[in-house]
Amino acid sequence: MIFTIFKKELKDTLRDRRTIIAMIVVPVLVFPILLGLSTTVTKYFAEKQKEEVLNIAVISSDSDNQFTQRLSGMPEEMGPKTLVFREDTLGLKEEIQDDSIQLAFVIPSDFDAQQDSNQQSTIQVYHKGVNVGNKDRVRTYLSEIENSFLLERFDRLNLDKTLIEPINEEYIDISSRKEVIGKLAGGFLPYLFIIFGFIGCMYPAIDLFTGEKERKTLETLLTTPVPRWKILVGKMLVIVLSGIAAASFALLGMFVGLRVFDVASNPEIKAIIDGILTPTFILALLILLLPLTIFFAGIMIPATIYAKSFKEAQSVLTPVNFIIIMPTFVGFLPNIELDYTTAFIPIVNIVLATKEIVAGTIDPILMVISFMTMVAVAAISVLFSYKRFGKESNIIS
Repeated sequence: MIFTIFKKELKDTLRDRRTIIAMIVVPVLVFPILLGLSTTVTKYFAEKQKEEVLNIAVISSDSDNQFTQRLSGMPEEMGPKTLVFREDTLGLKEEIQDDSIQLAFVIPSDFDAQQDSNQQSTIQVYHKGVNVGNKDRVRTYLSEIENSFLLERFDRLNLDKTLIEPINEEYIDISSRKEVIGKLAGGFLPYLFIIFGFIGCMYPAIDLFTGEKERKTLETLLTTPVPRWKILVGKMLVIVLSGIAAASFALLGMFVGLRVFDVASNPEIKAIIDGILTPTFILALLILLLPLTIFFAGIMIPATIYAKSFKEAQSVLTPVNFIIIMPTFVGFLPNIELDYTTAFIPIVNIVLATKEIVAGTIDPILMVISFMTMVAVAAISVLFSYKRFGKESNIIS
């Protein structure tokens, strides 16, 4: 009987356009679209930044000083530029403000004498702080010029460069590249699964309970000689399946997006991503996702039973969505890991366990604790749903 109800409700759910869009279309398309847009926009601005010709004003009483010579000799690969020589800063701020000049260097009149006597020179740099790329270009120029002066001083004083570098750091990272990617980027995956899993559950839950109340078919269904718990379980299975399907399609969309737009240019990172998206990883993720989606269904059903219209059900579940998503941000915080405390915190344990699975450092005991904790929470939510579903005042509008 449960299977009959499940099959009937699944057919009705798959006929609903909103559910199909929320469960399949949006999860599959959202990441390829986002990755495509971000990749295209990033490449566009990167190329534009490389090709942009900067008008640089050099303010100095001596237009042939050593700084200007080195700046003029910078190769085109470091960014095309046009130098404008001036003797004062009159009207300079206005020209930078209206973008006719992007940068300006104010060189002291005794710059050459200071450098020849191994002194420090102060160079003022005028720029617009909102143009971050221009400031990066300045740092590149100044670093190159400073290194050239430094090498000349060492040669002039017959000094070894190691005199100013008494310690040479050599970092040996014992973490694998997979662990690093898992700890840094692993927090994104559970966020993805939870948000799409919740949305995938939400629309079928509203349609199967609030929708049936609006259509006046729920009372008819309850008059059949079938125990209410079987009706509840049959409907809940459809909601859980929809949530898992939405999360799985989101993973598929992310994988397709990474493949199509070639986001990871490093072959080693590509190999790690391919290594992460294995049947074992997907199976472990689905094991953790199952009690989570049951929990979602368990908290949605009472709300949708109580609501008298589709709009009211949406307004009730939208704040719940934000409350559910908040714990997922733990995955983006550094130094918070799955341990014998966090493993007992619902949703947080799923987020941290997923990070550990991605990094390949999951502790089986902690994973079992996380799973059993979510199973317990899901069981409580199902029991709560059953209690609410059994009340005539909630069912009959």
